[in-house]
Amino acid sequence: MSWLALAACLLPTAAFYLPGVAPREYRTGAPVDMKVNTLTSVKTQLPYDYYSLPYCRPESVKQRVENLGEILAGDDIENSPYEIKMRVNESCRVLCRKNLSKDDKELFRRRIDRDYNVNWIVDNLPAATKYVRTDGEHQEFIYMNGFPVGLLQQGKYFVHNHVRITLSYHSNPDDYVGYRIVGFEVEPRSITQSVRDEGQGIFTAACFGGDNEKYDLDDHDEMWFTYDVVWLESSIRWASRWDNYLKMEGGEIHWLSILNSAMIVLFLSGLVALILLRTLHRDIVKYNELATTEEIAEETGWKLVHGDVFRKPPFSKLLVACVGCGVQLLLMGVVTLIFGALGFLSPAHRGGLLQSSLLLFTFMGVPGGFASARFYKLWEGPDWKLATLMTALLFPGGCFGIFFFLNLLIWGQASAGSVPFATMFALLVLWFGISVPLVFLGAYMGYRKPALEVPVRTNGMPREIPLQPWYMRPVFTSMMGGILPFGAVFTELFFIMSSIWQHQIYYMFGFLVLVLIILVITCAEISIALTYFQLTSEDYHWWWRSFLSSGSSGVYVLLYAWLYFSTKLQIEKAVSVLLYFGYMFIMSTVFFLVTGSIGMVATFFFCKAIYGSIKVD
Repeated sequence: MSWLALAACLLPTAAFYLPGVAPREYRTGAPVDMKVNTLTSVKTQLPYDYYSLPYCRPESVKQRVENLGEILAGDDIENSPYEIKMRVNESCRVLCRKNLSKDDKELFRRRIDRDYNVNWIVDNLPAATKYVRTDGEHQEFIYMNGFPVGLLQQGKYFVHNHVRITLSYHSNPDDYVGYRIVGFEVEPRSITQSVRDEGQGIFTAACFGGDNEKYDLDDHDEMWFTYDVVWLESSIRWASRWDNYLKMEGGEIHWLSILNSAMIVLFLSGLVALILLRTLHRDIVKYNELATTEEIAEETGWKLVHGDVFRKPPFSKLLVACVGCGVQLLLMGVVTLIFGALGFLSPAHRGGLLQSSLLLFTFMGVPGGFASARFYKLWEGPDWKLATLMTALLFPGGCFGIFFFLNLLIWGQASAGSVPFATMFALLVLWFGISVPLVFLGAYMGYRKPALEVPVRTNGMPREIPLQPWYMRPVFTSMMGGILPFGAVFTELFFIMSSIWQHQIYYMFGFLVLVLIILVITCAEISIALTYFQLTSEDYHWWWRSFLSSGSSGVYVLLYAWLYFSTKLQIEKAVSVLLYFGYMFIMSTVFFLVTGSIGMVATFFFCKAIYGSIKVD
C-alpha cells in the first residue's frame, strides 16, 4: 500500500480523473454557470452568506443541494447573476447598481477590516487570485483561494466592484467535442465607472483603472458592479487542472520537511529497537539458564513480577473504552487515507473527506467494540454492558457536546457556518441508530470468542512494588514518551492545520500514509521500551502507563495548537478563539486515543511474547 500511496503523491493530479468527477464539455456560446460560496476569513473563522453583503442578486436565489460534509464545513453554494458564455469575451459589462445605506457601508467596512474573501465556483473549480512573487531576477506565480472583498489604504475603504474573470479552456477534437474548462482566475479591482443609460433598462459602462479612480466607499451612496470575461486557450488537460490550486502549499518544502522528519524518527526508532532487542535477548538467556536455589532466590528484574503482570488494572472500564475508541478512530483513518491516496477524496469532491470520515467512523464501531470486549473479557470484568456502553458513548458524546456548544456560539453570530438543527438530528440518528448498535455487535462477537490466553497465571495477592526512582514516575515517563510520536507528525501537522485554519487545499494523502506508518511503529516502540524499563524496576502497573506513554503525544499536539495560534493566526474575536481551541481539543483527543491504543495493544503482545519465552515455575 505504501508504494501506491507514494505513486499517488508523485502524480497527485492523475487521480482526479475518476468516475464521479466527469468532465463537462461546452460548445461555443453555451452558458457557463457561475456559483457563489460563502465569504471566509482567516481572522474570524466565521463564514457568512455571500448575499449577506449588498452584492448583485439573481431574480431567484437557489441553493445547491449539499452533502453532509459540505453542510458541516459551512459551504453555502448558490447561483449568481453573472452571465458567462463559452469563448465569448465581455468588456466592462454592467451587472447591477446598488444604493448603499449607512448599514451597508458599515457592513462592508467590517468585512474589509476582517480580511474576508469572496469565493466563486465555475465548473467545480474555485476562483483563484494570481500573485507574482519576485526573488531577485526570478519571478514565481502563486495562487490564493478567492479574492478580497476590498482593501484598506490610508484609512480609506475601497470595495472591489469590478472583476476580470479569466477562464482557460482546453480543446482536443480527437478526444471530445466542445471545450473543457481548465482554469478560473479572478482579478479584482476597485474602480469608478462611467455608466450610460441606453434606455429600456440597458446600461453600458466604461471602466477605468488607476489609483486615483478607485471606488472610495465614503464618497459614494451608490455602487455599480461590472465585470470582464476573458477566455484563453490552454494546453493544460482536464485531469491536471487542479495543479495550480495544489501548488498553494509549496510542495518542495513539504518534501524536504517530511523526509527530514522521517529520517530522524526512523533513526531514533531503530536505535531504541536495537537497544531493546539486545538487552531483552540477554535477559531471556539469563533467566532460562538459572539453576541453583541461590540464584533463584536472587532473581530480579521483569521475571520477578510474572505473577502480577497481567493483573486487572484500575478503572478498567475506562481503559477498554479508550482502547475501543482508539481502534475505531485508527481504522477510520487508515481506510480514509487509502481512499485519499488513491484519489477518491480529491478536492473536486466537496465535503467528501468529512462525510467519508463520519460514515467510516460509524461503521468502524464493530472492530472498536470487538477490541474493547476482548480486553475486558481477559480481565474477567463483571459489567461488560457498561464497558461497551462507555466505548460507544465516551468519545462521540464528548465531541458532540463540544460541537453543539460551539454551534450555538456560531449560530449566535448569524454565521453561515452554523449547522442546522435538522443536520444535528441526523448526526444523532447516525450515532445512536447505527454506531452504537454496531459497537454492541462488535462487543457481542468479542465476548463470544474464548478469552485471550496469557502465558503466566496471576497471583491471588498483589506483590509489593519497590520504591521507584524519580525518572520512573508515571508523569515523567509519559511526557517523555509522547515526544517521539509527536515528532513523527510534526511537519505534516503544520500543513493540516494550515489547510483547516488558513483555508488552503490539502491533498498530500500519500505523505500522510507514510507518516501514519512511521507513527504506528514509533508509538509501538516507545511504549514497549518504557514498559520494559518499568518491568525491570519491578513495577507491574503497565496497562495505563503503556497507553499514556504514547498517548501523551496528544498533549503536545494541544501545546503546538497554542503555539500555532500565537505565531500564525490573527484571531481576536472571543467566539473565534473558542472555536479554534474547541476543535483543536477534539483533534488532540483523537490523537491521544489513537496513539495510546497503538501503544497499549503493542505492549500487550510484547509482554505475551517475553513471558512466554521464559521458564516460570
